[in-house]
Amino acid sequence: MSEPLAYIDESFQEHDAEGFYVLAAAVLTQEAAEIGTVLQGLAGHRSPGKLHWTESSARYRRAAVERIAALDALHVIVVGALVAARKQERARAICLRRLAFELTGLGVAQLVVESRQQVLDQRDVRTVQQARFDLPKGTLLRVEHRRGATEPRLWVADVVAGAVRAHHLGDSTYRDRLGALLHLIEVPTAD
Repeated sequence: MSEPLAYIDESFQEHDAEGFYVLAAAVLTQEAAEIGTVLQGLAGHRSPGKLHWTESSARYRRAAVERIAALDALHVIVVGALVAARKQERARAICLRRLAFELTGLGVAQLVVESRQQVLDQRDVRTVQQARFDLPKGTLLRVEHRRGATEPRLWVADVVAGAVRAHHLGDSTYRDRLGALLHLIEVPTAD
């Protein structure tokens, strides 16, 4: 079995007083082609390229969660709350730092994060570098960014983040189906 990598994507619920930030890591050993085969062709998906939770129908979401529940994977999710409007990047940094700590405890040495834009990607790299101060001396932790449209393993993290976001908004159907595959951590992100 190859070394597990963590594929990371996010979901954010903006609200003036009760917003939250979900950062999900799918810890996978499967090849991209295998994951792509598992998720391609799901009914109810609207956009070409990257499979994306927020642009998908309930039918797609159910099917995606069912297929992901059948994978040999662990999903580590950090939820930051409360996140005030326009504090998304601060919440992301707090969640990413905690996520890096949790993942290294599982033997993960490489984080693959969905690329957003160069400046924001560099911010993620700095956050992971700072997270190393929380880790045992000598811990190796690499981070790279990939485009969601070309990396199917990021789609898994997107679905997991969407399922946890739906749970926080009152629909636990998807999260419940993933059940024991989830390791959920809540962190405070308010000032």
